[in-house]
Order: sequence, then structure tokens, then C-alpha cells
Amino acid sequence: MTGTRNPIDAYAPAEIARLVEGAGIAKAEAPLMQTVVLGLLAGVFIAFGSMYFTLVMTGGALGFGPSRVLGGLAFSLGLVLVVVAGAELFTGNNLIVMAWADRRISSVALLRNWVVVYVTNFAGALLAAVAVIWSGTLQLSDGQVADTAIRIAEAKAALVWHEALLRGVLANALVCLAVWLGFAAHSVAGKVLVLLFPISAFVALGFEHSVANMYLIPVGMLAGAAVSLSDLWGNLAFVTLGNIVGGSGFVALVYWLVYLRTGASAAPDSARGGD
Repeated sequence: MTGTRNPIDAYAPAEIARLVEGAGIAKAEAPLMQTVVLGLLAGVFIAFGSMYFTLVMTGGALGFGPSRVLGGLAFSLGLVLVVVAGAELFTGNNLIVMAWADRRISSVALLRNWVVVYVTNFAGALLAAVAVIWSGTLQLSDGQVADTAIRIAEAKAALVWHEALLRGVLANALVCLAVWLGFAAHSVAGKVLVLLFPISAFVALGFEHSVANMYLIPVGMLAGAAVSLSDLWGNLAFVTLGNIVGGSGFVALVYWLVYLRTGASAAPDSARGGD
């Protein structure tokens, strides 16, 4: 029937823009306690994906490319948990910029959300790192998992500032596109499927995600990596800045300009993206 949506069809890009903006308003106006708890959960969820990635990258014999892709698929667990189970993730919340650009929320509300979520993501990731160390699971495979964790942390700490910055830009462009695609899907299975390719791609390509690094670098340090606190802060500073540029600038603002800016010529709701 005309005007009836196919329940398995994806939302059109213009519809996604409105959904993302509405979600951004809700996130910015959410009660503090809710944001804190969901921020802690997101830090733990991304840590779970990072743990899985570390294990999969241990002792692989598939070759460089296939091993990285498999590790990326394992890491996708983190964002699947964030999107489907529900949590507040700093990198995904860069999309709140759409609501800010449309003047639906204030700069103070935007920054308050980012600061609270960033700090609680970090706290959750650190709690997960300590739990993994105390659990002894890094000693699996005669300690090879711990060796992998150490190598990952040292490799991240060794990045020069412009590498960390640009890898952060590229990573969060893909993460925010994954979240954007998740809004297009009507079912849990659809959401999971659309998340896998962008997230596994950014991991396989060696891009940098600030919240993942909040776990991966500290857990490597606790396992004995030759990484200092200044190395950790330096990496997070440039990766975080890159994440903001990639998610807020290259995804949120671009789609705001196309679909939500006053006078923008949005595609009709009946236009299906990709058809």
C-alpha cells in the first residue's frame, strides 16, 4: 500500500538525521546519574571488545591481513553491546553535534555530556583493566596474551602526535558512521550486521579509538609494558582530538549540512539510501 513502510526496509538518510538529532537531544538532557552509569558501562563494554581483540591477536597463524580482520570482528563486540544493550560512549556521542548545530541544545549541555561521558568511560575501562589483571586471564596460553597486551600498549605509545591525531580522525569517522547505520536498522540483527564492517575496518586498519585506548594502554602498563603515564596522556590527547574531528566534523556536521540545516534540500522520505 502507498505510504506504508516495509518493516524490513532501512530508514532513509534524511530520516536517520532526524533520529540522530532526537537521540542527541535526549542524551544532552538525560539525568546525571543515568549518564554516569551508562558511561561506566560503555567503558566496560569497549574493554570487553578490546579483551576479545587481544586474545584473537595472540598466536594467530592466518597472516597479517586476515588476523587483523578477525581481530576487528572480535572488537566489534564492544560497540554491539553499546548500541544494543544501551550505554553512553564518548566517540559515538560526537554525533550530538547535530543537535547542537541545529540549536536544539546549548554548548554547555554538549560539553557537559562529553566531559561526564569521557570521564566515566575512562573509569569503566580502568576498572575492566584492573579486573583482567587480577583475574589472571592475561596468563592464558602460557602468558602469550599478556605479551600481546604489552605489544599493543607499546605500539600505541610509540605513535608520533600526527599519526595518533589522524588515526583518531579516521577511526571515529567509521565509528560514527557505524552508529549512523545502526539508526537505519529496524531489528537487532540488522543493527549488529551494519556495525560489523565499519568497526572491524577501523581496527584492522590500525586506526585509534580513545575509549579503547583507555583500556588497552593501561592494561598493557599493568602487565609490564614500557609505557609511562605521560605516554598514556599524550596518546589520549591527540587521539581524542582526532576522534572529535572525525565524528563531529566529518560525520555529524556533514549530515547536518545536508539534511537539517535551514533551507537544506533533504531527500524525500521515500528515497531509500543505496537504492
